[in-house]
Amino acid sequence: MAKSLIIYFSRADENYAVGYIDKGNTEIVAEYVRDMTGADMFKAEPLVPYSADYNTCIEEAKKRVGNAPIKESLTDISAYDTIYIMSPIYWGTYAPELETAIKDLDFTGKKVRVITTHEGSGLASVVRDVKKNCKGAIVDEKGLAIKGSQAKNAKATVERWL
Repeated sequence: MAKSLIIYFSRADENYAVGYIDKGNTEIVAEYVRDMTGADMFKAEPLVPYSADYNTCIEEAKKRVGNAPIKESLTDISAYDTIYIMSPIYWGTYAPELETAIKDLDFTGKKVRVITTHEGSGLASVVRDVKKNCKGAIVDEKGLAIKGSQAKNAKATVERWL
Protein backbone atom coordinates (compact mmCIF):
# COMPACT_ATOMS: atom_id res chain seq x y z
CA MET A 1 0.00 0.00 0.00
CA ALA A 2 1.33 3.43 -0.95
CA LYS A 3 2.34 5.66 1.95
CA SER A 4 2.28 9.43 1.94
CA LEU A 5 4.10 12.07 3.95
CA ILE A 6 3.30 15.74 4.41
CA ILE A 7 6.34 17.96 4.99
CA TYR A 8 5.14 21.42 5.94
CA PHE A 9 5.87 24.73 7.58
CA SER A 10 3.12 26.75 9.21
CA ARG A 11 3.00 29.67 11.59
CA ALA A 12 0.27 30.83 13.95
CA ASP A 13 0.25 34.25 15.65
CA GLU A 14 -0.28 37.34 13.47
CA ASN A 15 -0.71 36.44 9.79
CA TYR A 16 -1.18 38.69 6.80
CA ALA A 17 -4.85 39.38 6.03
CA VAL A 18 -6.19 37.16 8.82
CA GLY A 19 -4.86 38.73 12.01
CA TYR A 20 -3.92 36.64 15.04
CA ILE A 21 -4.62 32.93 14.67
CA ASP A 22 -4.10 29.95 16.98
CA LYS A 23 -3.18 27.55 14.18
CA GLY A 24 -1.34 28.41 10.97
CA ASN A 25 -3.24 28.35 7.68
CA THR A 26 -0.90 25.81 6.11
CA GLU A 27 -1.32 23.50 9.10
CA ILE A 28 -5.10 23.65 8.70
CA VAL A 29 -4.76 22.58 5.05
CA ALA A 30 -2.14 19.94 5.93
CA GLU A 31 -4.61 18.40 8.35
CA TYR A 32 -7.21 18.19 5.58
CA VAL A 33 -4.70 16.32 3.40
CA ARG A 34 -3.80 14.02 6.32
CA ASP A 35 -7.44 13.25 7.06
CA MET A 36 -8.21 12.49 3.40
CA THR A 37 -5.08 10.47 2.57
CA GLY A 38 -3.90 8.97 5.85
CA ALA A 39 -0.52 10.65 5.30
CA ASP A 40 2.03 11.02 8.06
CA MET A 41 2.99 14.60 8.94
CA PHE A 42 6.31 16.31 9.60
CA LYS A 43 6.30 19.94 10.67
CA ALA A 44 9.48 21.91 10.00
CA GLU A 45 9.59 23.95 13.19
CA PRO A 46 12.11 26.75 13.60
CA LEU A 47 14.79 26.17 16.21
CA VAL A 48 14.21 29.76 17.33
CA PRO A 49 10.51 30.68 17.16
CA TYR A 50 9.47 33.69 15.15
CA SER A 51 8.04 36.79 16.78
CA ALA A 52 4.24 36.82 17.12
CA ASP A 53 4.14 40.21 15.35
CA TYR A 54 3.82 39.78 11.56
CA ASN A 55 6.17 42.59 10.48
CA THR A 56 8.85 41.51 12.95
CA CYS A 57 8.46 37.92 11.80
CA ILE A 58 9.03 38.74 8.13
CA GLU A 59 12.20 40.63 9.00
CA GLU A 60 13.42 37.67 11.06
CA ALA A 61 12.59 35.24 8.23
CA LYS A 62 14.56 37.29 5.69
CA LYS A 63 17.65 36.79 7.83
CA ARG A 64 17.09 33.02 7.88
CA VAL A 65 17.05 32.47 4.11
CA GLY A 66 19.75 29.88 3.41
CA ASN A 67 20.28 29.23 7.12
CA ALA A 68 17.07 28.31 8.95
CA PRO A 69 17.78 25.70 11.62
CA ILE A 70 14.85 23.49 12.59
CA LYS A 71 14.12 21.64 15.85
CA GLU A 72 14.05 18.19 14.32
CA SER A 73 15.27 16.85 10.98
CA LEU A 74 13.94 14.21 8.65
CA THR A 75 16.65 11.82 7.55
CA ASP A 76 14.85 9.11 5.61
CA ILE A 77 11.74 9.23 3.43
CA SER A 78 12.31 5.87 1.75
CA ALA A 79 9.08 4.42 3.19
CA TYR A 80 6.96 6.98 1.32
CA ASP A 81 5.72 7.01 -2.27
CA THR A 82 4.07 10.44 -2.28
CA ILE A 83 5.36 13.53 -0.52
CA TYR A 84 3.24 16.66 -0.07
CA ILE A 85 5.33 19.79 0.38
CA MET A 86 3.32 22.59 1.94
CA SER A 87 4.19 26.14 2.94
CA PRO A 88 2.98 29.70 3.06
CA ILE A 89 4.63 31.91 0.44
CA TYR A 90 7.66 33.82 1.72
CA TRP A 91 9.12 36.21 -0.90
CA GLY A 92 7.96 34.15 -3.83
CA THR A 93 8.83 30.68 -2.53
CA TYR A 94 8.45 28.39 0.48
CA ALA A 95 9.52 29.28 4.02
CA PRO A 96 13.27 28.97 4.77
CA GLU A 97 12.62 26.20 7.32
CA LEU A 98 11.00 24.06 4.65
CA GLU A 99 14.11 24.31 2.51
CA THR A 100 16.16 23.15 5.51
CA ALA A 101 13.79 20.20 5.98
CA ILE A 102 13.98 18.94 2.39
CA LYS A 103 17.44 19.87 1.12
CA ASP A 104 19.30 16.69 2.12
CA LEU A 105 16.56 14.12 1.50
CA ASP A 106 16.64 11.53 -1.29
CA PHE A 107 13.58 12.16 -3.45
CA THR A 108 14.55 9.73 -6.19
CA GLY A 109 11.37 8.24 -7.67
CA LYS A 110 9.07 9.99 -5.19
CA LYS A 111 5.89 11.68 -6.40
CA VAL A 112 5.86 15.20 -5.00
CA ARG A 113 2.80 17.44 -4.81
CA VAL A 114 2.90 21.09 -3.76
CA ILE A 115 0.36 23.09 -1.77
CA THR A 116 0.81 26.73 -0.77
CA THR A 117 -1.14 29.18 1.31
CA HIS A 118 -0.92 32.82 0.28
CA GLU A 119 -2.77 36.10 0.03
CA GLY A 120 -2.17 36.80 -3.65
CA SER A 121 1.02 34.99 -4.67
CA GLY A 122 -0.56 31.70 -5.74
CA LEU A 123 2.08 29.01 -6.12
CA ALA A 124 4.75 31.65 -6.84
CA SER A 125 7.99 29.78 -7.70
CA VAL A 126 7.44 26.90 -5.27
CA VAL A 127 6.93 24.18 -7.91
CA ARG A 128 10.12 25.28 -9.72
CA ASP A 129 12.07 25.47 -6.44
CA VAL A 130 10.81 22.05 -5.34
CA LYS A 131 12.00 20.60 -8.66
CA LYS A 132 15.40 22.18 -8.10
CA ASN A 133 15.78 21.00 -4.49
CA CYS A 134 14.09 17.59 -4.67
CA LYS A 135 16.43 15.90 -7.12
CA GLY A 136 15.01 12.79 -8.74
CA ALA A 137 11.43 13.54 -7.71
CA ILE A 138 8.45 13.36 -10.04
CA VAL A 139 6.95 16.77 -9.29
CA ASP A 140 3.29 17.34 -10.12
CA GLU A 141 3.10 20.59 -12.13
CA LYS A 142 -0.45 21.24 -10.90
CA GLY A 143 0.08 22.38 -7.37
CA LEU A 144 -2.68 23.80 -5.24
CA ALA A 145 -2.67 27.39 -3.99
CA ILE A 146 -5.14 28.36 -1.27
CA LYS A 147 -5.62 31.84 0.12
CA GLY A 148 -4.71 31.74 3.79
CA SER A 149 -7.83 33.71 4.63
CA GLN A 150 -9.83 30.85 3.04
CA ALA A 151 -7.95 27.93 4.63
CA LYS A 152 -10.71 27.14 7.13
CA ASN A 153 -13.18 26.81 4.25
CA ALA A 154 -10.94 24.96 1.78
CA LYS A 155 -11.69 21.34 2.65
CA ALA A 156 -13.76 20.72 -0.50
CA THR A 157 -11.11 22.41 -2.65
CA VAL A 158 -8.42 20.13 -1.22
CA GLU A 159 -10.64 17.07 -1.72
CA ARG A 160 -11.21 17.92 -5.41
CA TRP A 161 -7.48 18.48 -5.96
CA LEU A 162 -6.48 15.21 -4.34
